[in-house]
Amino acid sequence: MNPRTAIAETTAGLFTHAAYPLVDSLDYAGDPGLFGPGSASWEVIGDVAAFVGGIRALVIQSTHPEVVAGVVDHSAYSTDPLGRLSRTSSYVTATAFGAMPEVDAAIRTVRTAHRPVSGTSHRGAAYSASDGAMASWVHNVLVDSFLAAHRRFGQRPLTPERADAFVDEQRALGTRLGATELPATAGELSDWIDNHPAIGWSPGMEEVVRFLHDPPLPGLASVGYRRLFAGAAATLTEPISDIVGVRGTRTGEWLGGITIRTLRWALGSSPSWWLALVRTGAPIPPGVTFRRSPPAKGFADAIRVAAGRDPQDLGPSGR
Repeated sequence: MNPRTAIAETTAGLFTHAAYPLVDSLDYAGDPGLFGPGSASWEVIGDVAAFVGGIRALVIQSTHPEVVAGVVDHSAYSTDPLGRLSRTSSYVTATAFGAMPEVDAAIRTVRTAHRPVSGTSHRGAAYSASDGAMASWVHNVLVDSFLAAHRRFGQRPLTPERADAFVDEQRALGTRLGATELPATAGELSDWIDNHPAIGWSPGMEEVVRFLHDPPLPGLASVGYRRLFAGAAATLTEPISDIVGVRGTRTGEWLGGITIRTLRWALGSSPSWWLALVRTGAPIPPGVTFRRSPPAKGFADAIRVAAGRDPQDLGPSGR
């Protein structure tokens, strides 16, 4: 097995512990979903820098004592980390690249799973995962983290206007999740997180951050993950670093960057982005390469049907 294939199969294998959510996506021909071709959301979430964003989000989300209490008390993250990873990835994939019926199904699944999640944090505050304030924290941190990771490690830099467009697009998803506080620009979003009145130390945070620093992953994946974690640490703001006790370094940023470039070389952009482009009949954006086909029904046939179109519309299906 050549190095590119080995890296691609090892990485993709980590996300196979939940069903692929867009198997029937081509049944919804022309449906752009929440964002559609040309959106900042497809560009940001479709790039492998989103891996760093996902790690960063989990670290920052843990600084909210009530949110992290819900995770520690009700989640199987420590006993089934790959299942948790795959389910989270499935949600992000469906809401970013799915047709609207697939988006709505993913949101229903999350909201149903959140209904029984309630309790009391270490500081005696009641929490409920269905609460709009908690939904706002989880959603906004994920959006900010995808953006921060893309700005640092993305294939192409985002203009300030494009960054604001990403935040604004994601407000549509936040509303559907029941979030009640949705900043409109990238700057407002970052300030909202850094100055959030609820954040602080908790025993749950220490437990989760310790786990995130060194989760039980197999061989090659563990090495790559530690480098991505170092890259994520390099994107943390000072207020968050002070709470979690995680400091970024120049070496960590360099390692994160090297790892992202290697993953981009091995994996290309998200195959679900490719699927969404085929479903909507949109061309592949300049400079974007897809190396893996999505496991969606009819995708190979759709590519063959498209073979008579301009090569840029088809994409590198043979690579």
